[in-house]
Amino acid sequence: MTKTPDLTKVMQDMMASFPVDSSAFQNAFKTQAAMTEKLSKVALEAAEKSTEITSKWAKDTIAKFGDMSKAKTEPTEYTKAATDFASAAAEMAAENMAAFAEVAKKVQMETVELMLAAGKDMSEDATAAVKKATTDVTTAAKKVTTPAR
Repeated sequence: MTKTPDLTKVMQDMMASFPVDSSAFQNAFKTQAAMTEKLSKVALEAAEKSTEITSKWAKDTIAKFGDMSKAKTEPTEYTKAATDFASAAAEMAAENMAAFAEVAKKVQMETVELMLAAGKDMSEDATAAVKKATTDVTTAAKKVTTPAR
């Protein structure tokens, strides 16, 4: 009877002949961590600025509402106060929405810059890793195919 070849041993020998360089994985992890840190910074700055805008808007609205809620002597003064409040609220809304748009535009620009830089870095890392892997595999393949003396 013929003996079944031990494929496990063959695979182990083959994998041992092709060494894996874990530094490529470590570099990729470091690059990803740096990218995440930069993106987090952009997001946190945007959140901080948005909170400042919202807080200022709320304070301004409360101040305007305080002016409107004061007691008046003439009934027409209530109409004028309500009209003034509505006008001021619309103006504040336009100003604050423009401020939010500026924050969003800044986040978008910074994110695109980070993505382009990360793509360039990852491309360079990948190219270097592929070149090194090709060299390692070629060397290992030569060792395997060269008959032992």
